[in-house]
Amino acid sequence: MQITKDNAYDALAPDDFQSMMDVDRYGARTTAFDKIISATHDHFWDPLDKKYIDFTAPFDIEKDQILPDDFFPIFQTKLGDKLTGAKRVKFANESARWILSSILHGEQGALSLSASLCHILRDPGAQEYAANQAREEARHVAAFSRYVQARWGKPLPVGPTLGGLLTELVNAPEVYKKIVGMQMLVEGLAMGAFATLYLKSHDPLLVKLTQLVMTDEAFHHKFGKIWADRTIPKLSAEEQNIIEDWAATCFQTLLFNLVNPEQMKSVYAEVGLDWQEAQEALLEAFGDDERRKRMRESNDIFRVLIKTLLKAGIITERTRDYYGVYVNMDELKSEGDQMVGDDIAEEGIKFLQTVNFGTAKTFSSLAAE
Repeated sequence: MQITKDNAYDALAPDDFQSMMDVDRYGARTTAFDKIISATHDHFWDPLDKKYIDFTAPFDIEKDQILPDDFFPIFQTKLGDKLTGAKRVKFANESARWILSSILHGEQGALSLSASLCHILRDPGAQEYAANQAREEARHVAAFSRYVQARWGKPLPVGPTLGGLLTELVNAPEVYKKIVGMQMLVEGLAMGAFATLYLKSHDPLLVKLTQLVMTDEAFHHKFGKIWADRTIPKLSAEEQNIIEDWAATCFQTLLFNLVNPEQMKSVYAEVGLDWQEAQEALLEAFGDDERRKRMRESNDIFRVLIKTLLKAGIITERTRDYYGVYVNMDELKSEGDQMVGDDIAEEGIKFLQTVNFGTAKTFSSLAAE
């Protein structure tokens, strides 16, 4: 079921290439994405060029943690107390490997989904935007592949939950599922995660990488915002419910399963811990009260997701209480549209402008418009 309220997001069947050659289609181009398409050169970077990022920068993963202790709730449990010295560092860095591997798989999902949009979006402007995003996601895949290779050799397999969700999004025939699921929720999750990694990582190479990726992701998030602005106000009650329910399903999948020890069996096994014991220890130490406490932090990734959906009009009185269990919805509603990571991305764009053009131009973040 396609829910199309704006011609910019009109879609064809993936195998209907004949309609792509309709002569009238070429001239019926929306201007909705022209700004973010034209701004592409402002945030160009090349993961293969050391003037942007040098993946030979050293870091001793045997001695130093890439991420601090507060990334790993298990350290705050009785079971985690057993992890000391080299074993503690091993667990932290294998967990970081799992996190970065998941991000790599997510970037591959975004690449494949963007390419799939090129097959179905009828509007030439929307199609060009999707092609641009596919190019940018491809460099993210290359960049995270190089980072993981530099630190560990190769990535860990995708977790069942994330792998299942990404597969569903890439293969979905409905544009709204792709945009709500990937452009808003997964991209929103990524922006929150990248902002946290940028602020807290002990590895300067990872800090640099996350900022460069965020210079692209802020624009990808904007594509979803444009869709919401042009679609949500025009929905019927039935269509609104369909989209709200889809968003809630994706959110719940991410919230309850993304960092579940069951998804990270191999990481726990590396240090001799049973994932089921770890799960019990975490449930004992962290109930809903602790989850809500963490979500009060402005850069909590799930708080970012709820704000994204709320600001887009995808959360109404019908589903407000579902999300209100975890965050203060009135507080979120009163906040501006600025998203976590926008400032970091803007500073990154200034760096890229200096590298690419010799000077940083005055830049007003499109992501915050």
